[in-house]
Amino acid sequence: MTVWDDLVGQDRVTAQLTAAARDAHALVAAGGDRGGEPEPGGPDPGGSAMTHAWLFTGPPGSGRATAARAFAAALQCVSPDLTLGGAPGCGFCDGCHTTLVGTHADVEIIRTDLLTIGVKETRDLVRRAQLSPAGGRWQVIVVEDADRLTEGAGNVLLKAVEEPAPRTVWLLCAPSTEDALPTIRSRCRHLALRTPPVDAVADVLMRRDGIEPDIARAAARATQGHFERARRLATDERARARRAAVLAIPERLTDVGACLRAAQELVDAAGADAKQLAEERDEKETEELRAALGGGEGKRMPRGTAGAMKELEDRQKRRATRTQRDALDLALTDLTGFYRDVLARQLGSSVALAGGESAASVERIAAASSAERTLRRMEAVLDCRTALDRNVAPLLAVEAMTMALR
Repeated sequence: MTVWDDLVGQDRVTAQLTAAARDAHALVAAGGDRGGEPEPGGPDPGGSAMTHAWLFTGPPGSGRATAARAFAAALQCVSPDLTLGGAPGCGFCDGCHTTLVGTHADVEIIRTDLLTIGVKETRDLVRRAQLSPAGGRWQVIVVEDADRLTEGAGNVLLKAVEEPAPRTVWLLCAPSTEDALPTIRSRCRHLALRTPPVDAVADVLMRRDGIEPDIARAAARATQGHFERARRLATDERARARRAAVLAIPERLTDVGACLRAAQELVDAAGADAKQLAEERDEKETEELRAALGGGEGKRMPRGTAGAMKELEDRQKRRATRTQRDALDLALTDLTGFYRDVLARQLGSSVALAGGESAASVERIAAASSAERTLRRMEAVLDCRTALDRNVAPLLAVEAMTMALR
């Protein structure tokens, strides 16, 4: 196994990052600071020399954060085989292992459950980036949600990317180049990831997770190559039940009452998911913070700690909002896939259905409507996602969508 094993269907990206990590190792061995920095107009994406800032882009499920973490591990690789010409990223040495499990002293991985990353958090990152690497190799900052940086936070980050400290490497992840400030992306080497092939995802589920072939292929096909979603669908019966309930919605929308009921059920299900996840994480976080502040089991909280507890509660409330939106967005993605199957049938395409379990429903709706009507329905789902992004009340947005799907 190597650090690249979780990067499914991205051979080209793996080759580029391996070459860059090899150059980075040569620079460390030679006592240099960093490789070729990008020119003002941006580097050639095909280049493989090491540089101080990278932008990983790709659709959901492409593995952009996985690629960034794997690259961070390869930069910290201390395998003895490197001196013999081996490739960085062995997956077994202390540098690789601690990076992948999140305990390496010189690797900071930033991910957020909130809607945005603000100025304060970004300034803390920039201060961290000025430190020299404790292990003598690289100080690596991975921002998995660079698209959630506020405008002010992006401007704070820009200065650090423009004038990086020696041996500091920024790895930014976003869905597309348009989700990063133009001034930031022009100073990064861009790596575009693609959606992994369905067969590649199914193969990994079978080999690594021991999933039965039929279930693995169905999960990979249903999620259209989104590896993490495919793994969850293949291993979690509740996830499969929730998906089945979403795919049953189109045939239920027979009148106004049915539309309103379906919308309420969809929002309630997303809320239940959010509540379940919140209860699991919030309780653990609260107990850990209480213990850290000296208020362990059976003890009263020391004076002056109320502010820290209140800050945690506020963050957990904001995260619950984000989790509910993510659950709704997943349901809307499944609905889009359903209507994509309907459209494929109406246009006579032989493409495999994403939702094989709903094939009968797809055929009935395809026969009862036109391709133009299906396109309008898909637009209604996309409009709902846009409304949620603009903070429209979830129930109102979903009700408007279900009415348009009739």
